[in-house]
Amino acid sequence: MHTDTAQFPERTVYIVDDDISFLRSLSRLLRASGFHVVAHTSATEFLSMVEPGMRGCLVTDLMMPGMDGMALQAALQKAGSTLPMLFLTGHGDIPTTVQAMRRGAEDFLTKHAPKAELIAAVNRALARDEQAQAEREHQESLRRPFALLTEREREVLRQVVQGKLNKQIAADLGIHERTVKLHRTSITTKLQVHSVAELTRMVQEAGFQ
Repeated sequence: MHTDTAQFPERTVYIVDDDISFLRSLSRLLRASGFHVVAHTSATEFLSMVEPGMRGCLVTDLMMPGMDGMALQAALQKAGSTLPMLFLTGHGDIPTTVQAMRRGAEDFLTKHAPKAELIAAVNRALARDEQAQAEREHQESLRRPFALLTEREREVLRQVVQGKLNKQIAADLGIHERTVKLHRTSITTKLQVHSVAELTRMVQEAGFQ
C-alpha cells in the first residue's frame, strides 16, 4: 500500500510495515493526530522513493520479510539519509534495540505501546529532523561566501589560517609577495572580515577545506 501525498517537506511520517492491518491502523492514528502519512508495505518499496534531503521521520517494523528494519536503517545510512527512525516490534529484543540506538535510531517501541507514547516519540523524531535541518541551513549560510573566492584565493586562504606570513605564502605558491597581499585584501573583502582571528573562526565554523 502506498498513500500518495503532495510534497510535504515537514511533519511527514513515513511508515513501513508488511502487516497491512497494523499499517492502516497506525496510519489512521497518525493522521488523526495531525501528521501527513506516507505508508509502504516493504522496505524496498520505501527505499525506491527515498530522495536526498527528504524531511520528516520514518516509523518502521523491525521484523519484515526480505529487508528487515535493521537492514533498512543500514541502507538509509549508506545512502546518506538523515531521516530520524523509530522502530516498532511485536517482541522486545534488547541486543537489537541497543544496536539500533547506537546507529542513531530515535526510539524503539513495541507495537503494543500506548498511543500517547508513540505520538510523543514521533514528535521527538520530527523535532530532531527540524533541528538537523536548521543546522544544515546554518552551515550552508556559513559556506556560501566561500563560493565567491577564486581557486588562487582559496589556496592563499588555506595558508593564511595556518598562520603563515605573506613571504612564506608567496614562496610556497610561487607568486610575488605583493600578489599575496592583493589576494588577502580580496579575501577579507569578499568574506567581510577584518582580522586573521575572525577569518580563522569563520573558516572553522564553515568547515572550509
